[in-house]
Amino acid sequence: MARGGSSGPGALKALLSLEEAQRRLLDLAKLTPSEQLPVEATLGRYLAAPVKALRTQPASPLSAMDGWAIRAHDMPGPWRIVGESAAGHPYKGTVAPTQTVRISTGALLPDDADAVLVQEDCTADGDTLRFAGEPPEPLDRHVRKAGLDFSKAEQLLGSGSRMSPARMALAISGGHATVSVHRQPQVAVIDSGDELALPGTALAPGAIPASNGPMLAALCAQLTGNIRRIGPVPDRIEALSEAMEQARDADILITSGGASVGDHDLLAPALKTIGADVDFWRVAIKPGKPIMVATRGPQVVLGLPGNPVSAFVTAHLFALPLLRAMQGAGNALPVGESWPSSSALPATGKRAEFLRGRFGPDGVAPVSVQDSGALVPLANADCLIVRPAASAPVASGEPVSVIRI
Repeated sequence: MARGGSSGPGALKALLSLEEAQRRLLDLAKLTPSEQLPVEATLGRYLAAPVKALRTQPASPLSAMDGWAIRAHDMPGPWRIVGESAAGHPYKGTVAPTQTVRISTGALLPDDADAVLVQEDCTADGDTLRFAGEPPEPLDRHVRKAGLDFSKAEQLLGSGSRMSPARMALAISGGHATVSVHRQPQVAVIDSGDELALPGTALAPGAIPASNGPMLAALCAQLTGNIRRIGPVPDRIEALSEAMEQARDADILITSGGASVGDHDLLAPALKTIGADVDFWRVAIKPGKPIMVATRGPQVVLGLPGNPVSAFVTAHLFALPLLRAMQGAGNALPVGESWPSSSALPATGKRAEFLRGRFGPDGVAPVSVQDSGALVPLANADCLIVRPAASAPVASGEPVSVIRI
């Protein structure tokens, strides 16, 4: 499907704002079913139900330092050494007045002990311990109290949380071997266009390697492992419709190119052929204006622009949020960060602009080439600099919002 697209009568149609387009898209998102998985298999998955602690952590007071466990009111000693408490091997007796137990970091405090003296401040002579430092302030400073981290029945993670290595560790520490997560959506990505050739093959005059499909599939792979690629498909309505039929069982169908109104822009008629309903078309953003969103039953179809930078930007603004929303993410939209602009930026017009940028020691600046067909600057970019519609100029040093890519 041709990467470009000429203007036509539809060009006069009013553009949707980015915010309205994203709202309408997320309204189409249907939550995927939940499944119970081992915690160790949930990296990157979104919780379908809250995770509550099945136990208290620590269950009993622990030492936060290597040293000596004592009864605090026995200060300043000396004490008689009566045993040792190590992690996994607690001292089984009770610490009586003027007695002490050698203790390791993470070990259980013996019964009746309520303070830990760090080993650097102590001297052991036979079975006698003497203290030569300043008492801990407060006296239980080096003790991890029961429930310091969490208590039984406390909510550890909310529904919609994305599982990270730290959250996996928290769920396991809370007593869980499995958790409920949303199934990852099935995504089909169609490469379409007479000019597209398989990567690494000889190119006929006017042909280009099909790079959008692999790029879009790789972007989606950050949020789902269920991805199928179809194509390249030639520029014929019948061929595109047949490819779409192959993807009928996908939760999300993504195409790139053909969403404009040129003679070779076949997405709209192909969608009509397969019985899909267009929800909206054309959004006030740059790059990426000719994005089209449609539905076919429960399936959401994203017709992304054909220029690679436009496809990349709209995937971040629409495809990835849709994938998050279908998995119940607490926040589906990309999160912006505030950074100083290290260069002056001009005012914007009626469309929101997403400049490819790079971080530097003085802040963030646009890359030198912003053409929507240029892949070298895109590959060298760290972020998208967000310039809302009708924004005033930005002076060097003033803050701008950025989305990391």
